[in-house]
Order: sequence, then structure tokens, then C-alpha cells
Amino acid sequence: MPEGGEGVTIGIVAGEASGDALGAELIDAVRARLPAVRFAGVAGPRLEAAGCEVWYPMSQLSIGGYAEVVAALPRLLRMRHDLGRRLLAAKASLFVGVDAPDFNLGLEAGLKRRGMRTIHYVSPSVWAWRSERIHTIAHSADRLLALFPFEPPMYAAAALPVTFVGHPLAAEAATAASRRETRDLLRLDSKQPVFALLPGSRMAELQTHSELLLDAACEILAAQPTAHFLVPLVSRETREYFDSVRHRRGLEGLPLTVLYGHADQALRAADVGLVASGTATLEAAMSRCPHVIFYRLNALTARLVARKLLLPYVGLPNILAGRFVAPEFLQNAATGPNIARAALNLFDDMLTRHRLEALFATMARTLAADTPTRVADAVIAELRQAGVAC
Repeated sequence: MPEGGEGVTIGIVAGEASGDALGAELIDAVRARLPAVRFAGVAGPRLEAAGCEVWYPMSQLSIGGYAEVVAALPRLLRMRHDLGRRLLAAKASLFVGVDAPDFNLGLEAGLKRRGMRTIHYVSPSVWAWRSERIHTIAHSADRLLALFPFEPPMYAAAALPVTFVGHPLAAEAATAASRRETRDLLRLDSKQPVFALLPGSRMAELQTHSELLLDAACEILAAQPTAHFLVPLVSRETREYFDSVRHRRGLEGLPLTVLYGHADQALRAADVGLVASGTATLEAAMSRCPHVIFYRLNALTARLVARKLLLPYVGLPNILAGRFVAPEFLQNAATGPNIARAALNLFDDMLTRHRLEALFATMARTLAADTPTRVADAVIAELRQAGVAC
């Protein structure tokens, strides 16, 4: 192979913003060693800016809701088939599927059968539910890049090489000074009670959780009249929806600041967070923000998921700790009064909050790693397995 990776193609597919960021970091890390390697596939703005050739925009994979996925299935299958055909025609040496397991694992399996090396980046939550996917992943990928240090041993029985590369949220975890610095940035009084309200990033989550959080905010304000609320929302659509609910409820006077994105700022500034289950709960921990976890699903979906759950908790900080360190309120238990009472209990208990902040700082250190080096090492190892001299 010519020096610097010239003539080598790596396929890559990211399905949402977090995967777009991970993929862009991977490209930067690999090109620091092999500047001429070509990347092509499904990309968002960050992958494209990193130099990925866009065969399909990432927006074509960003589909929410079962009905929407079913309606889009024929198009997605055609897209996956076309990607496989183009990667084989380009004689790609390696394929990297970044998260999006429902799309990427099938593509990886087909490419692996045709002799292409494959990497899956981000383990599905096999430790929380659907552990049978471990063998599906091992069938599809030659290597897995894992974000959590407890994940590699889970794949040992499947004989799948797993590389722990660190979690991106840990790389920029909060420090002891972050709350003061962020409040200064947001022009909030250092002694004012501040609560972060995170309803989720998807519109379906806003539709389910907006009134719930507004109910909780009203309860908190009744107990803490000087409280202020921060609500980070990721898009104009979600912001407009939240504002419409607030207007309909006659709560325009609620002391509340809507942030355009910046969930990290909301959590770093807050004394307590009220956080929808998902990656945001880990972001709360990395922000050293004591928090309450909540979530509501469609009743039928909730019953189906409950049958597959392997752990008694769903929040990532609780999973990492192996115990309940953040209260969880799911389905019928997720009511405004319940969530507000738990948040107020946390706010009033300064000792518990300090202990949680120390625990979250330890979690951040556990999840931190030299991600660019580990990712580049793994990619180059797979290129060598593919016969590329590098």
C-alpha cells in the first residue's frame, strides 16, 4: 500500500447526531496516521466536515416511531442494499457502523459474508435488555468498540474482540468549579435554587413529558418560590411545542429559561435535574448534577420492554453504580407530584448531593480514556487483518 493509506477506502454509516460526532472523531484519529484514507457512506454534518464522502445524508436514517419505521422500511432496505453494493464495488477494506444497530448490523453481516472486515462502534444495551443480540453482533462484526468498561467481558463467550475506547461525555466532564462558572455564564445567582428540566430530545418525548415536567415545576416553585428552571431543547420544533404547552397551561410567568441545546450547561448550572431516561442521565452524571429519572412509554411498548429487562433500573448512572443512586419514576409512577417531591428531597439534602457529586466525578474518571488513540489502533488493526500494510 502506498504511504499514508492512499488507495484505501473505509465505509462508515452514522444514524444520528451522537454517531455523527463519534464518526468524525474516528476519521480525525485515523487520518492523523493515514492521511490519504478515503471514507464514504452515510454522514451527517460533522462526518462530512471531517472529510467523509456523503453517499446518503444521515437524515435518511433519522426516523422515529414504529409506524414511521415500518413505512420507511422498503426505502431503508433499498438504501442498505445499495450501500453494500457500492462498498464492494469500491473494494473497501473495512466498514465501520456507528451505533444505529437496526440498520448497521444487517449491513455489517452482509459485508462480512463477502469478506470485508467490519467494526461496530457502540454496543447496543445488551446489559439492560435483549441480551440475545450478543450473538447477532458477533455474527455481524469482527470487532466491537465499546463506550463502557464493563462491556468487553460480556462478549467473551461470543469470541468477539471488544475494545473499550472511553465514553465521549467523560472527556469533557464537569469539575468542582463548573457550577459556579456555568451560572456566571448564564447570569444566574449563585445562591438561587436552580432545577434543570430535560424532557428528551425527540418530539414524541416532548409530547409525552412536557406537561409532566411543567406540573413538577409548579410543585417545586410552590415549595421553593425563588427557584429558576432551565429547559434545554434541541430544535426549533421542540422549542415551539414546549412553548405552546406552557401557553396552553397559562404558565408563561413560570421563572424558566429555554436553552437552544446546551443540555450540559443546564445540568452543570442546576442543583438538581429532572431528566428523561436515556443518554441525558449519563450527561447529568458527567455534569455532577444530582438528578431524578423519569420516563413514560406507550403502555403496550412498556409491557414488551419490561419482559426483556435484565436489571431493576434503567438509568445509566444506576447501571454504572449497580444500585439506585438516582430515583426512577416510570410509567404510572411518573407524575408531577412524585418527581417534584423527589427533586425537592434531593435539593434539601445537601449531604446526599455532595456524595452524589463525588460519585459522579469517580464515574467520569472510570469512563475516560485516550479515545482517539484507542479508536485509531483498533481501525489499523482491522486494516492489517484485511491485508492492508499500515
